[in-house]
Amino acid sequence: MTAHKPAVRFVFLTLLLDVIGIGLIIPVAPRLVEQLYGHGTAGAAVMVGLLSASYAVMQFIFAPILGGLSDRFGRRPVILLSLLGSGIDYLVAAVAPNLLWLFITRAVNGVSGANMTACNAYVADVTPPDKRAAGFGMMGAAFGIGFILGPVIGGALGEINIRLPFVAAGVLTLANWCYGYFVLPESLPRERRRPFSLARASPVGTFAHLTRYPIVLGLAASLVLLQLAMFALHATWVLYTKHRYSWSEVETGLSLTLVGVGAAVVQGGLVRKIVPWLGEPRSLLIGIGIGVVAYVGYGLAPWGWLLYVIVLAASLGGIAQPAGQAIITKAVPPNEQGEVQGALTSLQSVAAILGPIFGGVTFAYFISDRAPIYLPGAPYFLSGLLSIAGWFVAAMVLRRFAAPAASQRPV
Repeated sequence: MTAHKPAVRFVFLTLLLDVIGIGLIIPVAPRLVEQLYGHGTAGAAVMVGLLSASYAVMQFIFAPILGGLSDRFGRRPVILLSLLGSGIDYLVAAVAPNLLWLFITRAVNGVSGANMTACNAYVADVTPPDKRAAGFGMMGAAFGIGFILGPVIGGALGEINIRLPFVAAGVLTLANWCYGYFVLPESLPRERRRPFSLARASPVGTFAHLTRYPIVLGLAASLVLLQLAMFALHATWVLYTKHRYSWSEVETGLSLTLVGVGAAVVQGGLVRKIVPWLGEPRSLLIGIGIGVVAYVGYGLAPWGWLLYVIVLAASLGGIAQPAGQAIITKAVPPNEQGEVQGALTSLQSVAAILGPIFGGVTFAYFISDRAPIYLPGAPYFLSGLLSIAGWFVAAMVLRRFAAPAASQRPV
């Protein structure tokens, strides 16, 4: 384990380049949907939700399979395969002639989108249990820095041509594949690998597998609620800020950049100080609570500039995710990390299927003439309620399983 820091840096850089590619298209994707669909902001909100859901359906099916394959063949080939598929997919999306082609590219990207599953398993492989929250914090920092650079560049490129960010994302992701091919080492030794079972790697099989670890199952349920809240926000943010505050792509990109700055500072630096001080369970609950307050603030903010302040304050809630992941990884043996991470990704994909639909439909309804009141912030109030439910589930699970997660054994 003495070499875990260089290994984490390798996967950090790989994930960073991947996230920059994702961030490039965020400011322009809803506008491209609106252009191809032709039914205004409300119609685009629903289509953006359905596009996100198509990605999540494929990830729901394939993430456990690729997680199981990473337990059998190693993390490196799964990460590289995911990058290659995503790079090609972005380039196809750049020339998509209609909405159907966008749906096809999102579905294919869902198949190849197991990168985070394999990266999480990679971090669990190379970090000792007491350092895992910091390791997962570094992965969060990669997301943060990627969202500092990606959306700003994507917003600027989108002003030139709405499809140019897709081209840039494809080129960058394929360059990332080349980088990973030459420098990313394998993290799972052959002696720690396990046979692959398609029955066990199916979504039903993965859910059954989680029941062997009660604390993992309980925290997974909490994470599903939190992911529902998060995806409802993601699916509507660009349309919400454009509709309510008349933001341009550049202003939207700036807000996403602030998300990245906060994530980079909190998860890349403060997590390694705060989580050991508070403890992982308390960090998880406090982080969720900060998120609840932030969602309400997003929905109530009367001025667009206030969102920038809330985004920065909300970044402190970033201590929750690495703390929760650290608890979960301590509860399972090394040769099951990929399978469990795949199971968690699959479960969270359920939220990624439903969250954008809930958020998009709620937003579309409450800005329409059919709504009893005009309430464009309604999706964020819904997200706040879902997060409150997630807090109570996590609190009950942690209270019931008070012993350290590392001592958990299959039941």
